[in-house]
Amino acid sequence: MPIKFQDGLGMSESREKKIIGLNLFHIKVPMTERFKISSGEVFVKDAIIVELKIKFGDEILYAFGEASPMAGSFYSSETPDSVWEELVRYSGIIKDFNFDNFFDGVENLSREMINLGLSSYARAGIETALWDGISRIKGEPIFKIIGGEMRKIESGLAVGICDSVEDLIKIVGKHLDSGNYKRVKIKIQKGWDIVPIKYMLKNFSDVPLMVDANCAYLRDDIEHLRKLDDFGLVMIEQPLSKDDLEGHAALQDKISTPICLDESVDSIERLEFAIKLGACRIVNIKIQRVGGIFISKKFHDICRNNGIPVWIGTMPEIGIGSAHALNLCVLDNCKFPTDVESSSRWYVDDVIEPLIDVKDGYVNFTEDLSFGLNFEKVSRYMVKRLEINF
Repeated sequence: MPIKFQDGLGMSESREKKIIGLNLFHIKVPMTERFKISSGEVFVKDAIIVELKIKFGDEILYAFGEASPMAGSFYSSETPDSVWEELVRYSGIIKDFNFDNFFDGVENLSREMINLGLSSYARAGIETALWDGISRIKGEPIFKIIGGEMRKIESGLAVGICDSVEDLIKIVGKHLDSGNYKRVKIKIQKGWDIVPIKYMLKNFSDVPLMVDANCAYLRDDIEHLRKLDDFGLVMIEQPLSKDDLEGHAALQDKISTPICLDESVDSIERLEFAIKLGACRIVNIKIQRVGGIFISKKFHDICRNNGIPVWIGTMPEIGIGSAHALNLCVLDNCKFPTDVESSSRWYVDDVIEPLIDVKDGYVNFTEDLSFGLNFEKVSRYMVKRLEINF
């Protein structure tokens, strides 16, 4: 069941706080429909659950994080198997974590994991579990600890590449009817852009529309991409290749539609360089891409200080990662609907309790964004498990 925060329970107490174990669960959850982008597709969701076992005085607390790379290496070079190996190899990195000085501890841990070469997915799994543990010990939601203030969270519908525009319209219509999402994002690629956009605007003219190319185009396609200015899109997400920040700057200079960067900004250095070049007007922050909540908050603050609005994207993750993402959504520079959708949107089942829902375009979840884990479901979808004691 979800955690219930207790008044007066806090870090200042003299009770011992120590991580005494770490459990890993690799699960595969069937999806309600395939998730297809320009570089590949999946039908099953792989996720690695990171469970921390924390001694808190006479109590044992359990905290949860998620590492969520896609299978198949089509989105990134990391896979569930490679991230599992990282988590096993570097599990001991958190055993001496100092909960009494947790802000400095998380920052130092994030820096150490980067220096050791851990992928962003492995870092996200470890670090989000730590934040969950900090939240449970401190008795406060993560969003409050990092400076957020609860407000209603708008949710946007994301739809992958379809076999036909008829299928696209059918899928979008079905999900809009069930959740009345605040905007729609469709995936595009060469040969699947102008026509589906026209059909979307014809059938759903009252819903804001954005498109996501996942690096599908090259600089040679800039003249073609300029045609997208005719459609009044909210943004064009990651049109060019990941490494081509200069190309994005050239494209943004030629079009009025805001470019949103995703894959291109996977570190603070890349983000700051993109801002310097003028390569984007919006940034998508994904916990899995940047490597945790701490660095996601840094992304948020850098963008805010440079007048660039952000929004919180997903891989998509299962409920654990989605709940953590929601804690970022209430930060003041998050100006667009999140990609966190209902648990039932992508998965035949989810492993958290309660499930995430979307009603009238807003995320419907616990007031403090707390959650529990249903271990019967975890067992149902589990591929492998490893228990590590410190």
